[in-house]
Amino acid sequence: MTILNDLERYYDTVPRTGGARTEDLGPLTLFVQEGSGWPYYARPALGGDTVTADDVLRARERQRELDVPEAFEWVAETTPSLEAAARAAGLHVHAHPLMVLDPGAEALPPHPEVRLLDATDPLLRAAVTVPALAFAAPGTALGEAGPAELATALADPSTAGRAAMVSTKISSGRSAMAAAVRDGIVLCSGMYNPVDGVAEIVGVGTLPAARRQGLALAVTAALVTDARERGAGLVFLSAGDEDVARIYGRAGFRRVGTAMIAEPAAE
Repeated sequence: MTILNDLERYYDTVPRTGGARTEDLGPLTLFVQEGSGWPYYARPALGGDTVTADDVLRARERQRELDVPEAFEWVAETTPSLEAAARAAGLHVHAHPLMVLDPGAEALPPHPEVRLLDATDPLLRAAVTVPALAFAAPGTALGEAGPAELATALADPSTAGRAAMVSTKISSGRSAMAAAVRDGIVLCSGMYNPVDGVAEIVGVGTLPAARRQGLALAVTAALVTDARERGAGLVFLSAGDEDVARIYGRAGFRRVGTAMIAEPAAE
């Protein structure tokens, strides 16, 4: 359980470093973003007890009062009671392979189209936007969304705000971002967030029209290399599904558990 305990501490720390305040809801901790920034979620309190459906319902009520997402995240092996509690409280539950990088994994060779982005990179806004298009069409199959759809998405003024938040995180050292760029167009991007020697790789997504070219693996490899160079001894991620997990396995990641997400079902 040592690795899972390390991940629990990481999960509890990251929102606090990202500007969130906390509310103690018994066996759950609710993280609430103060000011601008990514919305957070409720998750099991460190060393918490069994979670019941009533605990989840109370947390959902408080989330509605605060007008924040009714979202819950946890690790199945660490808090096994929460899945049944979330379902009983009327939430839809998603399970994702939780994977850590083997400390002995050899670094993959750098990809010629992949580079790290700094806080002032002119392609940062596109790099922040690409994963949203990727996750709108989940999976690894080729899809329709490509450069034209990216250009349309970038016309939305809200993308500038999201890019500004990421720029601030990069400047402060709380995040790093890499992207695959071809002919000046971002085709794939991803980030990692380091805290106390642990780094989570998040938001790796490829434009659906550019899939099946190894770009997500190459971006992940670049993030791994940078995280290791910056002192991360534990690098982990949550894969979208088993097919994606097999891809990450080629970069030296192995499964250690199951990351769970619960939220209201889409209407």
